Amino acid sequence: VSSVAGRVARKGAGVYNASKWAVNAFSESLRQEVTGRGVRIGLVEPGAVATELTDHITQPEAKAASQKMAATITPLQSGDIARAVVYLVSQPRHVAVNEMLVRPTDQER
Repeated sequence: VSSVAGRVARKGAGVYNASKWAVNAFSESLRQEVTGRGVRIGLVEPGAVATELTDHITQPEAKAASQKMAATITPLQSGDIARAVVYLVSQPRHVAVNEMLVRPTDQER
């Protein structure tokens, strides 16, 4: 599991963005390494999810931006992400869902 932050950088969230870009790159590299061995690598990249993450943001600008976004959208719930994972792993063996970007309908970025 990665994040939309692995695709879209945000001011004040550089370290978080970098860690998620790394997860994306690692997943793609691993996918290439195991191709032909019957192993599927899938990455779920959630957008805004209702979690306690904003409680742990220490950079004031990033925290304010996260709180503003949370006040203007209906965030995903953990069950939404769980259903995405179930979809990813329940495909036929010959189908690999390599990336799944899942965002709230009203999330801009």
